[in-house]
Amino acid sequence: MRRPGPARAAASMVIAAALALTATACATGADDSPAPADPSLIAESASSWAIAPELVFTTVVVGYDLAPQSVGPSNSEGMSATWVDSSTSAMLTIRTDRGEFTPAICAATPLEEAVDAAVTCAEADGVWHRSAGDVHEYVAVRGDALIRVSGVGAPPADLLAAAQAVHVPSTTELAMLFSDAPAHPTAPVERGDLPENGDGAPIDPTGPGG
Repeated sequence: MRRPGPARAAASMVIAAALALTATACATGADDSPAPADPSLIAESASSWAIAPELVFTTVVVGYDLAPQSVGPSNSEGMSATWVDSSTSAMLTIRTDRGEFTPAICAATPLEEAVDAAVTCAEADGVWHRSAGDVHEYVAVRGDALIRVSGVGAPPADLLAAAQAVHVPSTTELAMLFSDAPAHPTAPVERGDLPENGDGAPIDPTGPGG
């Protein structure tokens, strides 16, 4: 039997490698998100900012990097985080909250950058596209969680990609999200030296000489 020449053998190896890669892609999916972090770990991390654990989300967009110092509380118990494209200075931000989203709610809620303009709404695969003039926002719905995606200098295609890629963070992503958070949960400072009535200045004790 004639043995295959070097060229044919090399070609066979390339084809076999391509088939293996194709099989792997079909098995895992191109848009699979990493396994989410343990809920108790998410709750512990979120407590730094008094954020509800079920409102902790992240995203991935090619060309954008998370700015950890931007992560913090938003609304009553949600979170906010911003990603930056260092080559263009474009920014995209996610803000999470609870609620429902319907065509009526979508149209009746003005966009922050165009509060006086009518809002146009369209929904596909759990992501709402809201626009008013040149202003765009995308809202991803995950159960009763709403994740709003807006941007500064970011094209709508990047905002859409961010909304579609919203997911519960993995252990590694969680550590990055809260890497700039305070070490201990924050709490309002209580003052015990204020008058019971009115808004006067703190009362200082009287010293020698009045």
